[in-house]
Amino acid sequence: MTSNVSAEAIATVSTGSTEIDRRLGGGIPYRTLMLVEGDPAAGKSTLSQQLLWGALKSGQDASIYITEQTVQSFLRQMDSLGLDVTDYFLLNQLRIFPVNISDDTEESQLSFSLMVEHISEQVASRVVVVDSLTTLGGQATGDEIIDFFSRCKAMCDAGKVIITTVHSEAFGDNVHTQIRSISDAYLRLQVRVSGSQLVKTIQVAKIRGAESATGSIIGFEVEPGLGLRIIPLSRAKA
Repeated sequence: MTSNVSAEAIATVSTGSTEIDRRLGGGIPYRTLMLVEGDPAAGKSTLSQQLLWGALKSGQDASIYITEQTVQSFLRQMDSLGLDVTDYFLLNQLRIFPVNISDDTEESQLSFSLMVEHISEQVASRVVVVDSLTTLGGQATGDEIIDFFSRCKAMCDAGKVIITTVHSEAFGDNVHTQIRSISDAYLRLQVRVSGSQLVKTIQVAKIRGAESATGSIIGFEVEPGLGLRIIPLSRAKA
């Protein structure tokens, strides 16, 4: 296992799933700021973990910021999905940063600014995941959230891939409209009724450089030990 793959030689980062790569036009292009948005239990964290796994398997160093888990619970969850990243973590190819949410309003309002500064210091990590922004943004203003995305976009323009997850409409319609516009890629996750079952879907609402993928819908299930598994679209639409 090595991370000496030349970033310049790779135009995209694989998601670790051939089918998802195909729907994204070959993977996630470098210089992409991705917004993964969806309702609770729609699979945002699982998808972000799949994307993180794909980056590590591609030979790229990565960092993840977790606001709802500890390092130990994150590693256990990845292992339960069949996406064991412990070796990457021990070799420092994966850096895991738990983010503690302060009850102090003034400190909470600084959280987005402090996080974007911390992300900028992760020079070795070409791929960064933030899961999730919902809790972090509880005390932040719309301007602070938009500034966070703008600064992340600047880092992506310099070569990074940054993936953020957030609950739908957590920040209000106006802020969500603006951060969707700033982002290069926007994936919308939903839970749909399929007969007597609930089926998770990914809508590729926008991805820069892959217009043919826009609007395509991917159905998926999460299975213990197998992780994210693509299912036929007919089942997702049923």
